[in-house]
Amino acid sequence: MTDFQRARSEEQRGIRRQAILDTTAAMLETMPIGEISLNELSRRVGLAKSNVLRYFESREAILLELLDRAWQQWVADLPALAHAGIDQDAPVSRRTEQFAAVVAGSLAHRRILCDLLSAQAGVLEHNVSPQAAARYKRAAVANVAGIAALARRHLPELGDSAPQLTAAMIMSVGAVWTHARPSPAMLAAYEADPSLTAFKLDFVTALQEMLATLTAGTLARARA
Repeated sequence: MTDFQRARSEEQRGIRRQAILDTTAAMLETMPIGEISLNELSRRVGLAKSNVLRYFESREAILLELLDRAWQQWVADLPALAHAGIDQDAPVSRRTEQFAAVVAGSLAHRRILCDLLSAQAGVLEHNVSPQAAARYKRAAVANVAGIAALARRHLPELGDSAPQLTAAMIMSVGAVWTHARPSPAMLAAYEADPSLTAFKLDFVTALQEMLATLTAGTLARARA
């Protein structure tokens, strides 16, 4: 919440914009994306809904910006994790497994990023203008390129296939995250019938296996 009634300068508008983003991020810590509404956000930030819409064209536009920021932070943190977790002198098969483990492990405690990635295509890219969509997509392309460069650094055998692998990895993150967070009804079904727990996923384990398979497959195709 800001301590001025009306944002009159660029600095004040920036402060108010940041307050909206920070408030939304705090809401994401305690509630799913589907429960975040502009009405509740407006109440928490201390602005009329019409004033919030002066800074962001929609709820989805706010969430897309938060996704980009969380994604950029992840990309910035990955190189150190990869350097520590990947033996550059190991055979390519070993480095493939290590790369998958690093990426999956790096997401274990990034719940907001995973929540937003899982909602990206089906929710967040809707109800935004073409301009906002293009702005976000350009940022996403840059984020994918950052991870692709890291993949190529530790797995040079990927060659020009690194960007395609990275794009598939990002889609996998959202898909596995969704399936690893069953609904209350599904959790009750698991409890009532333990045989069904064979379909219950551990996020990091399932993601690591999927990323290792994707990476190995991409390497095989690059060598073909």
